[in-house]
Amino acid sequence: ELVSGGERTNPTSTKNENKGNMIMNFAQSNPLDNIPEWSLGTVAAALGLVGIAIHWDAWVQFIDNFKIIRQAVPDDADFWSVLNFWILFAVSHPILQPILWISDVLHGSPGPKIADLVPATFLLGNVVAISAVAMSKEIRNAAGIFALSAFITYVGAGLDGQAGLGDFNLQLNDSYKGTVVKGCPTYEQVRQPSMDNFDLEKYQGLWYEQKFHDWTQFKEVYDTYLDIKLTSDGKGWIDDFGVRGPAPASAKLSWDKSPVANGAHYFMFGRVDEKDPPGILRESGFGVEFPNYIVDVQKDPETGEYTETIQFQCLERGGVRVFEGINFMSRQPEMTPEQMKAMHARAEKAGMYPYGASEEQMHTVARRPVGAPPVDNTWQAMWRAIGVDKLLELLAESIEDGSR
Repeated sequence: ELVSGGERTNPTSTKNENKGNMIMNFAQSNPLDNIPEWSLGTVAAALGLVGIAIHWDAWVQFIDNFKIIRQAVPDDADFWSVLNFWILFAVSHPILQPILWISDVLHGSPGPKIADLVPATFLLGNVVAISAVAMSKEIRNAAGIFALSAFITYVGAGLDGQAGLGDFNLQLNDSYKGTVVKGCPTYEQVRQPSMDNFDLEKYQGLWYEQKFHDWTQFKEVYDTYLDIKLTSDGKGWIDDFGVRGPAPASAKLSWDKSPVANGAHYFMFGRVDEKDPPGILRESGFGVEFPNYIVDVQKDPETGEYTETIQFQCLERGGVRVFEGINFMSRQPEMTPEQMKAMHARAEKAGMYPYGASEEQMHTVARRPVGAPPVDNTWQAMWRAIGVDKLLELLAESIEDGSR
């Protein structure tokens, strides 16, 4: 094609140039650039300050309690092990919640699925969100500030005892019915007469967890059990803690897509101190050691075998209780409401209600029907194809072998 001056042009080249100019013009006139500087960031920061203000007293109390611990624990290694234990689980819960939410959004998104795994609309939504963050410094800053604000507010609610009485109660020396309960009880204060002539050998074996009060244990897990074994010399013990997660009630749309929908194992370890009375196991985990009290056992009237038990773990330093855990367990996967009420009554008699054993402070473990087949779907096939099941087995074995 000729133009003035006799020069020849290529129509295709001209069209490509026009398209390129359109893209450049769009990039240069990015509508997200019109967001006033620090407008979104200021709002996010304000929300964070409100969250801190609401739980200010709880933060002050937390800092004061750790000052007490610092004064009472001159050993730096011991002090930091306790603080790191608290930080680990205080941080883990706020991270897990958005993961579960995003997972349900993923599997609830409409439209066709790519490889029968991910809805196309979810991928499109992610492209839009990532593009907005990439194209706007204001949105990037605001997103970071908002995430930090939400995290601080969530932890503050835990310190205030407002994020679930047993699910995420981070209070140190927390209160019961308006009264602050400090430190941990001695074993003799909670030990029940049923522990007379206790036989640790008989205590070994499989226990199904029925209820727990333990903010280090995610309430989203289910089908939990503990398989307890003594070491050959009788001086140590290994606890195979089996879990599935998340529970169907916690992630209605995505629970069966999880890589641990068919179970995973975590091994906990401890020692049997000959100086301790029968019924105390020394438990080690996450850098700290604390006593695990076997408070009560019920026996089969015919065989004498243990059928139910109440365990109580407590960690304190300097008279400040950092963590308490309570487990109601049975040899059977399910218990009747009457059996559970009787167990609560025994826990109350043992003086454990101030430490979290009341009905409103304990989480009931959900269970799949006995004999239910393994979860199997496209997602589980993908996890198997990339070797996640083998990796979980290898990880469990390495933890078990490395701590013998």
